[in-house]
Amino acid sequence: MENYTFFKAIDYSDCKLKVLDQIKLPFTKEYISIHNTEDAWHCIKNMQVRGAPAIALVGCLALAVEIKNSPTIVDIKAYVRNKMNYLVSARPTAVNIHKAREELSDKLSNWHENIEEKVIQWCEGLLALDINHNISIGQIGSQEIISLLSNDEEANVLTTCNTGSLATAGYGTALGVIRSLYSRGKLKCAYYTETRPYNQGMRLTSFEFNQDKIPGTLICDNMVGLLFKTTKICAVVVGADRVAANGDTANKIGTLQIAILAKYFNVPFFVAAPFTSIDLDTKSGKEIRIEERPSKELLQCPCSKKEFLASEDTNVWNPAFDITPSELITGGIITESKLFKFPFTFTSLNSSNV
Repeated sequence: MENYTFFKAIDYSDCKLKVLDQIKLPFTKEYISIHNTEDAWHCIKNMQVRGAPAIALVGCLALAVEIKNSPTIVDIKAYVRNKMNYLVSARPTAVNIHKAREELSDKLSNWHENIEEKVIQWCEGLLALDINHNISIGQIGSQEIISLLSNDEEANVLTTCNTGSLATAGYGTALGVIRSLYSRGKLKCAYYTETRPYNQGMRLTSFEFNQDKIPGTLICDNMVGLLFKTTKICAVVVGADRVAANGDTANKIGTLQIAILAKYFNVPFFVAAPFTSIDLDTKSGKEIRIEERPSKELLQCPCSKKEFLASEDTNVWNPAFDITPSELITGGIITESKLFKFPFTFTSLNSSNV
């Protein structure tokens, strides 16, 4: 395991949960206390926490906090299932919290004693599991990219949105691959898009790169084609909110156009995600529900929520995600266990930690 000390976007100990308010980054580091699943739902819905792994973690840990601080719960199994259904409704595209709900429901069917304690332990175990998975993803992905380089070459890579410690328990998925490249001395520069309209690349990825002194360069979303034309980019590596059984991948809006450009310029395109992001029950991207966000998120500055950049009555279409067809994922899908190559056939993994 590579040595890496990460800041905590999710701060949990002794059944107390605080999350870093990502709306206020990079100018203010402020933690929000989460006391129950309702707090978590609003935190997720308002994008104060985002990233599919982090959404699942915050939801499950909030459930643990609520159970710990609740008086007698008459029917703990029904209580947990109802709360998980509620949490899933906050942001429907991200699959990890759906997977957590399903796995926890299966376990509840087999637990008959000390159920409250077991639920809390299971939720708490997700933190360490996610970090270990991310480090494995980083190692597998960086090794694959290094194999594409000449002996003394260092890689220029491109990513989008934010897939690091702010989107996970720590280290990150696509940013984990970049961190691993950097720790191995094989990263020349990590280019990253601003990622409109919420500017997760500009606000959050730049924050992480500055924290870790990773060589990075911010570009506008509409500069990707020129970047490919003028700079040797060795690989594109992005995260995923949901991967269908055929490899079609839902990720932050703008990912599809990067994949199309990467194909045109013959740049390997990788998706980095834990196996919990792979939805074997969804046959293709056509079945993935795409969340649409409020129009104000496009019309306003994402940090201030006050300054309008266009008239309030402007007609807006604001999907949060797009679907990249599997055939455009030319480098492969990097998971914690292996690199999958197109055409994708996934074998189920046991992600249980209890």
